[in-house]
Amino acid sequence: MNNIIGREKEIHRLKRVLEEQEAQLVIVYGRRRVGKTYLVNEFFDYKFDFKFTGSYNHKKSEQLQNYILEFNRYTKEEHDTPKDWTEAFFLLRDYLEQKDPGEKQVVFFDEMPWMDNQGSGFLSAFEWFWNSWGSTRKNLVFIVCGSATSWLIDKIDRNKGGLFNRRTCRLYIEPWNLYDTEQYLISRDIYWSRYDITVCYMIMGGIPYYLKLLDRELTLNENIDLMFFRNRSELWDEFDQLYRTLFSNSDKYIKIVEALSKKKKGLSRAEISAATKIPENGTLTKMLTNLIDSGFVRVNDTFGYKNYEKTFQLSDYYTLFYFRFIKDNYGKDEHMWSNTNDNPARQVWQGLTYEQVCKDHIPQIKKKLGISGIMSTVSSWYKKGSDTEDGAQIDMLIDRRDHVISLCEDKFSTHEYEITKDYDASLKNKVAVFRNSTKTKKTIQVILITTYGLKKNSYSNYVGKVILMDDLFEKNDD
Repeated sequence: MNNIIGREKEIHRLKRVLEEQEAQLVIVYGRRRVGKTYLVNEFFDYKFDFKFTGSYNHKKSEQLQNYILEFNRYTKEEHDTPKDWTEAFFLLRDYLEQKDPGEKQVVFFDEMPWMDNQGSGFLSAFEWFWNSWGSTRKNLVFIVCGSATSWLIDKIDRNKGGLFNRRTCRLYIEPWNLYDTEQYLISRDIYWSRYDITVCYMIMGGIPYYLKLLDRELTLNENIDLMFFRNRSELWDEFDQLYRTLFSNSDKYIKIVEALSKKKKGLSRAEISAATKIPENGTLTKMLTNLIDSGFVRVNDTFGYKNYEKTFQLSDYYTLFYFRFIKDNYGKDEHMWSNTNDNPARQVWQGLTYEQVCKDHIPQIKKKLGISGIMSTVSSWYKKGSDTEDGAQIDMLIDRRDHVISLCEDKFSTHEYEITKDYDASLKNKVAVFRNSTKTKKTIQVILITTYGLKKNSYSNYVGKVILMDDLFEKNDD
């Protein structure tokens, strides 16, 4: 367990699971490649009473054959392949009943959604197993895991049938933040500047699988070329694999994320429907929910509006990077990333993606502002301009219980950021439009979140607080 980076809350919760004196049904889910299996394996030191991993797109007969091979290895006996999943769970039940009832018994079913293919009868068999026997075993810890988050949520967590309210613990494994990412790189003897680590984070997010492919002997630019742009690179087919193994009708999901990738501020449900030609009905709602639950899309509340004004924003860093740089450039230039170091398009992308990084580090921002213990909500705000009125867009507002609204401006720069006369006028106009449109009586505090600080000049005093890139690397105390 010493090898686990971060995950303190999850480790604490799993320890509590082992202390419980009743049967535990634990759900572990999250984005593919985020380290779910690794966490469970390391926490339990790979010591399970039984572990089985489903196989993607395999038939029921093939799954059961794999199951019995694993089962025979654990039992050190020879059993015939079960004819169905009910028989498979009977075998598991008999095996566990023969073990010491005074010891905790841990069973781990990884990639469980892949076991439940059409006509397999898997879910009904598992329901029977858990309701008739598993839930009565005070020493049993049954862990189910998978990347197909929508299946785990619908079939186990929010099951309205035989498994209703049976889940005792739910762990959503999030990508690492900047602090954990830095700690992981150091553990791999990769000692990059925090600027380079942040750029790396903009490309890969805190996804352990991607980060472990980094070569410590190469620069960041060389690594990105090697991983994404070299012909037949290790991640050359990652995008298709990522979406096709997670979602049925993956083409429609790809249409949604591609439409979202083109709009910085996100799209409303109606705008997504118009862009993708997917009818604005329950099917679209379900697909958006699945993307949110899987960690690919975030919902942005709009300051001062009800639920129907919410926007959906693509939040998965790799997907954003794919549509911006990989999709149309793969195989054309194996040194594409190194050769575009000063490309204006890359600078624009860094500026936009830094806003996403800031949104993913709200606890660190609130800590620096000294408001960790103050109730607050985070939202965005947009007003379209007209012939008679100026418009304005604010990507991040922190509306605080202490009657202050922190208006956050995110600027990614290679040096101290300098406020020009034009930017000063734009910023003051933005605040004025916001105040006049919302009629807020609260104090508006302008916050600048930038890399290396603010250069002092005649315009810099309008900024109330400066947060540095280093502040985003603070450990989350929550």
